[in-house]
Amino acid sequence: MPLDPAAPDHGGQKAVTLALQGGGAHGAFTWGVLEGLLKDGRVRIEGLSGTSAGALNAAVLVDGFIRGGTDGAVTALREFWRRISSTGLQSLFSASPWGRLDGGWNLDETGAYALFDMVTRMFSPYELNPLDINPLRDVVEDSIDFEAVRHCDSIRLFITATNVKTCKPRIFHNREITAKVLMASACVPLLFRAVEIDGEHFWDGGYMGNPSISPLIGECGASDVVIVQINPLVRAEVPTKARDILNRITELSFNSSLVREMRGFATITGLIEAGKLKDDRYKPVNFHMIEAGGDLPALGVSSKFNTDWRFLEHLHELGIDAAQRWLAANYDALGSRSSLDVFEAFV
Repeated sequence: MPLDPAAPDHGGQKAVTLALQGGGAHGAFTWGVLEGLLKDGRVRIEGLSGTSAGALNAAVLVDGFIRGGTDGAVTALREFWRRISSTGLQSLFSASPWGRLDGGWNLDETGAYALFDMVTRMFSPYELNPLDINPLRDVVEDSIDFEAVRHCDSIRLFITATNVKTCKPRIFHNREITAKVLMASACVPLLFRAVEIDGEHFWDGGYMGNPSISPLIGECGASDVVIVQINPLVRAEVPTKARDILNRITELSFNSSLVREMRGFATITGLIEAGKLKDDRYKPVNFHMIEAGGDLPALGVSSKFNTDWRFLEHLHELGIDAAQRWLAANYDALGSRSSLDVFEAFV
């Protein structure tokens, strides 16, 4: 069932809000999840909270939705990721042919990535890139009608960036969204200069909100929050190799804000359910999570820089499959209960 942005009747669709994590090229998994949810047609997206790649997906979806409903959003997302793959970075950050033979997409064995990793640990982006050249910024500016996004009232948009000086998150709303805001949310400090907005400087929002959940609860009417999880919360084994240790440190860092925020909501939910918190400012919330099972966690951090179109399409298919499996198992829970055990996952 197509979503018509001009139609007030939502045809019995269940309203949800989506929390989209960041994760570089792994955001193509989220692209697939979004396409799966949109094409299914049984849910209405009321709000999107995104960080980094999640922020880019969210803004592109809203822009496409404004122009053409469901079909417009699906098309806009595909065109955006196609442009990402065509920036020229794919020739540098692409898995070696022998790495692809066994289905591997990590870049650890490529000389270009090894050199890139070493250089970015020795020199800052201010030294390496004095002209502040950023192909991603060009793609973002060419892909999104920001004036339309700022005036959109059919889907609420919340984009998180991290204030470098104050260590505080800033959440940008529809009316504030610009290309600069998206670049701030996706600003990896070792790769890009801090983005200046209103006299303040920002880095990747994942450090302080990956993504931010509170605006989806406080500023949207939907009672169901669906987290699209890219960075694995749980690992079965303790990493012992240097590369695996660094990978897990990254995952812990970019999950810490989500874990902290969700622990707070778990406490509030428990008090409401026990009848110990009777305050109109707090409402019951149903939490859900869509994740990629064992496929995405098997990839290393280097694959987040892999923009090879075959890899992005692979992640996209994983996302569609994850959305379809989640809907089949949990659609009936929407509007009535959580399908995610928040206490088990975050407490």
